[in-house]
Amino acid sequence: DTSSLPQYGHLTTVVAISFFSRFSFIVPYLFFDFNKIVTPPEISGELFRQLANHLDGEKCEVYSAPFGVRLFARKEDKPEDIHDVVEPDITIVCDPDKLDKYGCKGAPDMVIEVLSPSTKRHDRLVKLNLYQRAGVREYWIVNPEECSVQVLLLNGEYLVHHEEYGQSDLAKVNILDDCQIDLNKVFSA
Repeated sequence: DTSSLPQYGHLTTVVAISFFSRFSFIVPYLFFDFNKIVTPPEISGELFRQLANHLDGEKCEVYSAPFGVRLFARKEDKPEDIHDVVEPDITIVCDPDKLDKYGCKGAPDMVIEVLSPSTKRHDRLVKLNLYQRAGVREYWIVNPEECSVQVLLLNGEYLVHHEEYGQSDLAKVNILDDCQIDLNKVFSA
């Protein structure tokens, strides 16, 4: 039930709030994720480190939260026109034209979400649907409790299950050439 949640109207409010907490802003509700703060930062940190090392000197850029993604924004939209903002744990953007001072405008190429007890349902349903509708090409759902990574790839209009990896695996990043993530380092971090 979202009737008791605070409602906000514009990106400017979200930008101000983002300095203080993790959030997802999906019209017309702002979802605070206070429990996400206790998710082991080492997991997203190690994922980021491996991706950043691979992308050094490449066209694509990797960003860690806090980094706002306005999934359905158009070039002509003003900040007050934006109503759907998410903040993935890790975002990869290969089109520099999508980047501005607020983050990413439009669908990034890849998104990684690290599950926490409070976000499992939200990341697997609400965000999956948003990323799918926006056209995110690759979505990783990282489960620290099970030491697993579920990889979904965009196939037409749908993000479909492509692969599941465990702690001892090398996980292939499909949108990048020759990029594999050592999950043993991720889950033992």
